[in-house]
Amino acid sequence: MLNVPAIDFGGYKMGPGNPLVLIAGPCVIENEGLCLTVAKEVRDICRELGMPYVFKSSYDKANRSSIVSKRGPGLKEGLEILRRVRDETGVSVLTDIHSPDEAAIAGAVVDVLQTPAFLCRQTDLILAASEHGKAVNIKKGQFLAPWDAANIIEKAHSTDNRNIAICERGASFGYNNLVVDMKSFPVIHSFDVPVVFDATHSVQLPGGMGFATGGQREFIEPLARAAVGCGIDGLFLETHPEPEKAFSDGTNMLPLSAMPVFLKHISKLAKFVREEYGE
Repeated sequence: MLNVPAIDFGGYKMGPGNPLVLIAGPCVIENEGLCLTVAKEVRDICRELGMPYVFKSSYDKANRSSIVSKRGPGLKEGLEILRRVRDETGVSVLTDIHSPDEAAIAGAVVDVLQTPAFLCRQTDLILAASEHGKAVNIKKGQFLAPWDAANIIEKAHSTDNRNIAICERGASFGYNNLVVDMKSFPVIHSFDVPVVFDATHSVQLPGGMGFATGGQREFIEPLARAAVGCGIDGLFLETHPEPEKAFSDGTNMLPLSAMPVFLKHISKLAKFVREEYGE
C-alpha cells in the first residue's frame, strides 16, 4: 500500500486505502435547477454504489477562450446556489476560486476549494486557498511536469493545511491538444498527497474550435479506467443533461444519462484495484 496520508476531502477520507471519491457536476453554474438536478441524480447513483460524492460547479469561468463566452452568475449569486445545493441534497460541494480575496468568501460556503490549472503557480492564490483549512484541490497546470507539483505542494503545506490534493488534467501536446502521462500519478503520490484525475478536461482540445475549446468525450472512460488502475484517489469529471446546450465545455462533458453505466464500471474497477493491490 502507498504510504500517503489520508486527508479530509469535503467530509470524506481521501487517499490510498479509502474509497475512490467522485467529484462531478456541470462545468459552470447555469441555474439552480440544473445544479440540483445533476447533484440529486449523481448522489443517488453514488449512494447505490457506495461511492463518496462531491458536487462541483463554477460560479465564474474566468479563462474562457472568447470575450463573448458565458462565464456564470458570479461570486454572490453562484455561492448562494451552491449553498442551496448543499442544503437540499446533503452533498458536499466544490468550486473554483480565481483570486486570493475569493478564498475566504467561498470557503465560508463550500466544502472544497479548487484552484484552476492556469493559476496553479500563483503563490498568493495557493496560500489564500490553503490557509483557511478547507480541503483544496489544486489543478496541475498543463504546462507543468509532474515533479513540478512538489513546489506547489510546499506552498500549500506552508500554511499547515494538510488537506491538499493535486489534480492531473493532462499536459499540452503541441497545439490544441492534451495528453495524459500515466507516470504522473505515482510521481505525485511520491510527494505524500492524494491524486485526483480530471477525466473530462483531459480530453479537451484547447482552443480547437477557434472561438472555443473542443473535446473528445469518447475517450473519457478509457482514460478514467487507466487512471483508476494506476491508483488515483479521486475522479473529477463534468456532466450535463444536454452537453450540446451547455454554457461551457459541452464537447468534453459526459452526458448525465451515461453516468449510471459509467460509474458502475468505474466503481467496480476501483474496488478491485483497492482489494487486489491495497491502494
